[in-house]
Amino acid sequence: MKKVSALTVLMVLALSGIALASGGEAPMASGVNIALVCLAAALSVGVAALGCGIGMGSGIGGACSGIARNPEASGKITVTMIIGLALIESLTIYGLVISLILLFANPLLG
Repeated sequence: MKKVSALTVLMVLALSGIALASGGEAPMASGVNIALVCLAAALSVGVAALGCGIGMGSGIGGACSGIARNPEASGKITVTMIIGLALIESLTIYGLVISLILLFANPLLG
């Protein structure tokens, strides 16, 4: 695990140098760039919603089976499930924020 994290850090550092070296003039806003930004915004919300739907379904299914097996612990299971669902739902909100940034405050379009 340490090798993977060290390799990831080295790759990020190497790619950041390339990104800084290629900086310069702002790109022109063309139809293709705008279309790609709209596609990226849609994908950010779509993938986040897909992941959240799968995670919420799995979490609620596990909570229901846990309550069915041990009804006395239903209060603790429900509270834990609600906290977990709130954390899962935050992923969709982050995807929405990213898509709004891409659509309205996009630094790539100049």
